[in-house]
Amino acid sequence: MDRYRFILSGGGTGGHIYPAVAIANELKRRYPNAEFLFVGAKDKMEMEKVPQAGYKIKGLWISGIQRKLTLKNITFPFKLISSLLEARKIIRHFKPHVAIGTGGFASGPLLKMAENSGVPCLLQEQNSFAGITNKLLAGKAKTICVAYDGMERFFPKEKIVKTGNPIRTDLVDIKKGKKEATEFFGLEFNTKTVLVLGGSLGARRVNQLIEKELEFFKEQGLQVIWQCGKLYHQEYKKYDSNSVKVLAFVNRMDLAYAAADVIISRAGAGSVSELCLVGKPVIFIPSPNVAEDHQTQNAKALEAKDAAIMLRETELDSEFEKSFSALMKSQELRIKLSENIKKMAMPKATEHIVDEIEKLIK
Repeated sequence: MDRYRFILSGGGTGGHIYPAVAIANELKRRYPNAEFLFVGAKDKMEMEKVPQAGYKIKGLWISGIQRKLTLKNITFPFKLISSLLEARKIIRHFKPHVAIGTGGFASGPLLKMAENSGVPCLLQEQNSFAGITNKLLAGKAKTICVAYDGMERFFPKEKIVKTGNPIRTDLVDIKKGKKEATEFFGLEFNTKTVLVLGGSLGARRVNQLIEKELEFFKEQGLQVIWQCGKLYHQEYKKYDSNSVKVLAFVNRMDLAYAAADVIISRAGAGSVSELCLVGKPVIFIPSPNVAEDHQTQNAKALEAKDAAIMLRETELDSEFEKSFSALMKSQELRIKLSENIKKMAMPKATEHIVDEIEKLIK
């Protein structure tokens, strides 16, 4: 039988949406006749991104609790009750064989109602510090797929399966040579290249750092591919030159990775998993403005295994040039970081997660 019905929920950020879509794609590959339904939060990016990936989505009226006292918190109980009732209706109508949650607010009500209806549930936690929604749902979930060691701090040990995070393998297929990659960006083949990744919207503090250090990079004889994000492109495009390429987006990530000798990046779960597969030396600058400071936890998990360098935003002015110079001067350090980060790669994560889902439907 491959007329299975799969319901998936994860959203709020690309870090939750992308894994859910990757899991659905692998399920669809194995079960071409299966039915899929996504459930997201009405005003969040999944309502646009999931249909673009070719799947149906229903929206719930839900949002998170704000950390400070705001009017939004007053509406939270009403949103929660409304979402639970709507989720129950969706579950009754769709009758899924399995429910899959990848984190984010909308997955809370949906997975809760699936659990209450006796639908087997699988959770996928991307970060080394578990999100609140997954922690609340863990009690009744059958399986919890994780990407890091030590997750029994948050979840029942017997439910945990270490699979890694789903990866966009097309982006990290860096079989392309450095020559082709540097030519694509209009850079020199024989010059060391720094790749800066601040996420699709951009990262203000990372951009401020790169602006300040452009002269330093020049003195070091380096060239830069600077993905500054669409929010900041107008501000920074004036620095575009023969040796500095300022981009809102990088359309060919495979070539950007192939061109890079060193990478400076945020430490979102998706980025970290991707960079483990790329296997280049990385300096992580975690965003401090995310739930449970999970980017810092992600970067720390790699730093603890000598697989990356981590610099907090507060350390950038005093530490960046020192750490960066030490990295560029020591080929031994670059090789060590590359080898250690590669050891943490889990390229078959999506397949392993779907293997676990199959156990719940057999």
